[in-house]
Amino acid sequence: MTITLSPAEWTSYKTAHRTRVDLLLADHMERRKRREPHPVEDFLFTYYPTRPNQLRVWHPGPGVRLLGATEYDGRRGYRYVDGAASVDPAEVERRADSIQWIRRLLAATADRQPQFGCFGLHEWAMVYRTADVRHQAWPLRLGVEGTDRVVESHKVACSHFDAFRFFTSAARPLNVLQPTRESQPVLEQGGCLHANMDLYKWACKLMPFTPSELVLDCFELARDIRTLDMRASPYDLAGLGYTAVRIETPAGKAEYAAAQRGFAARARPLRHRLVELCDRLHASMPR
Repeated sequence: MTITLSPAEWTSYKTAHRTRVDLLLADHMERRKRREPHPVEDFLFTYYPTRPNQLRVWHPGPGVRLLGATEYDGRRGYRYVDGAASVDPAEVERRADSIQWIRRLLAATADRQPQFGCFGLHEWAMVYRTADVRHQAWPLRLGVEGTDRVVESHKVACSHFDAFRFFTSAARPLNVLQPTRESQPVLEQGGCLHANMDLYKWACKLMPFTPSELVLDCFELARDIRTLDMRASPYDLAGLGYTAVRIETPAGKAEYAAAQRGFAARARPLRHRLVELCDRLHASMPR
């Protein structure tokens, strides 16, 4: 089924999208003007490669024709035929392998039982027995020795490769799993904060085919998860107004696991929407 939108219709969607983006990014853009780093929110623009100007571009997704949308003529991923812009099936076909890999990962993660017992120790393992900490402007809440003791006194069970690869060399052998890129579809699970943050990454990887509403829904989830991720980290971010989730205590563990479950519930429908998008793209490829 194809939907055709008039210029008045699609420009209203585009305007509403840009308004939403500008509201979401207002604080980040103000800090960027002042060249003021932020250890929590900058992650969404440094670790993830999508730039603010890319987020501001509205994409309708597959199955939508935009009448008179000459601004999309020549834009990668689109074709302009008979006075209307729409997703280019040839570009979808060119990216078929990537789309299929993303679908496989997302579907496998959705089918796997989520786990809620890691307590965010990946951030602690990234500073274990090293002076080379990522956020040097912010002190470790328990100091160097106290941080190391937390790692050594807990079971470290990180299933996410892109978190595990930042572990210090001393911390890697302590992890009960040894994730690799190849094992990612086998190990990734829906209780993991980073797997759920990465829904934003996969939504962006699938652009311009991903409807922009879905991209921003994933962005908002990633932003909220990142806040918990750093509140539960070894860094003392009280100066920025963040209350620590003290995962080294029973109460902190309970608070962290409860928040994890909430994020897993929010992530589940977004993951399914991305799988459905991949299926639609696959179905649109030339036969």
